[in-house]
Amino acid sequence: LPMSVDFAGQQFSPFWILSMPSEEMARGLMKRTVCAKSIFELWGHGKSAEELYSSLKNYPAEKMAPFLQSNLTYKIKVHTFNKTLTQEEKIQKIDSLEFLPFEGKVNLKKPNHIFWLLEDYGMDPNNIPEQPLDLYFGRWIANGQRDLIESYSVKRRHFIGNTSMDACLAFLMANHGRVKPNDVVFDPFVGTGGLLIASAHFGAYVCGTDIDYNTVHGLGKASRKNQKWRGPDENIRANLRQYGLEKHYLDVLVSDASKAIWRKGVKFDAVITDPPYGIREATRRTGSQKEMAKMAERGTENHISISSNYHLSDILFDLLKFAAEYLVLGGRLVYWLPVYKPEYTEEIIPRHPCLKLISNCEQTLSSHTSRHLITMEKVKDFEDEDRDSHILDSQYLPYKSHNSFREKYFSGVTKRIAKEEKDSQK
Repeated sequence: LPMSVDFAGQQFSPFWILSMPSEEMARGLMKRTVCAKSIFELWGHGKSAEELYSSLKNYPAEKMAPFLQSNLTYKIKVHTFNKTLTQEEKIQKIDSLEFLPFEGKVNLKKPNHIFWLLEDYGMDPNNIPEQPLDLYFGRWIANGQRDLIESYSVKRRHFIGNTSMDACLAFLMANHGRVKPNDVVFDPFVGTGGLLIASAHFGAYVCGTDIDYNTVHGLGKASRKNQKWRGPDENIRANLRQYGLEKHYLDVLVSDASKAIWRKGVKFDAVITDPPYGIREATRRTGSQKEMAKMAERGTENHISISSNYHLSDILFDLLKFAAEYLVLGGRLVYWLPVYKPEYTEEIIPRHPCLKLISNCEQTLSSHTSRHLITMEKVKDFEDEDRDSHILDSQYLPYKSHNSFREKYFSGVTKRIAKEEKDSQK
């Protein structure tokens, strides 16, 4: 599996040895993952060629036999990480495995089974060892879904915005939300619908809301380079249509995330979203009732409503409360939490009595900022006392410095620019 993990204090490696109960489960995993490239049934492993051969000779013959029969064809592939081998070198390595009891014939085009010899030459391209650090041999079972990253690339998407979510991250979020066919998935900060697309790909019915009328309706200035205005057919529905997923589209509404519009009893299987941090998109909500009443008295009939600041801590508090009330029991909330690294501790992660923290994964943004992918699961029914915002606000969202994330983010940018100017003057 091509992912860097630190297992049991060993060196970082692009390969990960898993213990799984069945091949069926392994195939199921690879039908969803966009991070892993391939999965194999491991037959042998060693720190040197000799260790690998010894390991293969000790692998139970009865486990090999079903795949080496005379009526079956096969081929062996050599894959090296961080080093390129010539075809002659690859053939030599394949020939060295002639002690394996293959009885069938080689078929390079359509074999019944494919076997891989995998060699790990470390993670440093500037310091490639002469001999591999680890060697693995196994039977190929399935590939992951890495092709989805390219086929759903934002670069080729019909409708995009300034903050359209990267396709790989969108699929990661859908997996964290355990999205499955016939689920109903909701995004309260839907933007151009990138997260809806990933969920719809896995068979969910999708809907969302956003306070920006122009974005929801595909109006105004375009975000794509060399395009001034959005076209009449640029909208979220068109994005889903582009990928053959329109049947999974429920609707997208113009709505303020701080004011839930859903009837009591409405439930979602997952809430998957990327709240605004105030960097590329403003954090705002509709104005007070008094301000809106004055606007109505003047007979204003445009789509630019009075808005006020919507602090990030308030966004997070409203998001967790919404998920606690409108998720099904066992449903998941998946969202990004922006973090100023010097202040980060696990205590700053917002909590709610109805939600259990499942995972917390960091993505570095800069030397001083990052964002954490937070996954929570609803474990308790939402009750009337959970509506008491004053108690919950102080008890479960004690950290208010999220509100100054924008200033801290740009302070680092300013310092870096100043340093670069100073260095150039030298």
